[in-house]
Amino acid sequence: MASENTVITGKENVQTGETHKGAGDSVVGLPQELLIRHPLQSRWALWYLKADRNKEWEDCLKMVSLFDTVEDFWALYNHIQTASGLNWGSDYYLFKEGIKPMWEDDSNVKGGRWLVVVDKQRRAQLLDHYWLELLMAIIGEQFEDLGEYICGAVVNVRQKGDKVSLWTRDAARDDVNTRIGLVLKAKLDIPDSEPLRYEVHKDSSVRTSSMVKPRIMIPNKEATATAAR
Repeated sequence: MASENTVITGKENVQTGETHKGAGDSVVGLPQELLIRHPLQSRWALWYLKADRNKEWEDCLKMVSLFDTVEDFWALYNHIQTASGLNWGSDYYLFKEGIKPMWEDDSNVKGGRWLVVVDKQRRAQLLDHYWLELLMAIIGEQFEDLGEYICGAVVNVRQKGDKVSLWTRDAARDDVNTRIGLVLKAKLDIPDSEPLRYEVHKDSSVRTSSMVKPRIMIPNKEATATAAR
């Protein structure tokens, strides 16, 4: 795995949070079609966190870069470590500009997350695949009319088991969150044998055990069992 200093090869972006520039911004003489930018519907911020017990959590959080075009997303993604290459205890967060990747943010405080637990035995095949598919889905507005309810995405790299999650802004909207979960399941091609859990942030913040009771599950085993009777 990479050391913290090599997570982002353009390390100045970690320190300053400057907008990432694609290669075409400084190249003269390229064909015009190579200089065209395809704008995204929203501007996005990539954050990185490396846990340090000697620091406050928020002090460990660094904004890496902002981008708002397809080309700059790929320039950034290809410039950083993959999720599987991060050290244990590290996180990536991709959130809409203006939303901090923490429960207390105004856009997150009433929300929750769809949680995907990555099978440890299939980590090499699944972690980077899940993370990239989720990133492309949210920046590419593949959730269509549900996009306004989406805040961002998180990958937690942990030795005991990696997690990928999609954060939404209103945990009370079961109809909306269920539809989002179904799209997420389809985009990541998650089998029914690996259920998705929707957890409310407030429940997670006051939990007394390692598990939080989900507000929604896909597939809904209780509903399936009832229908089969």
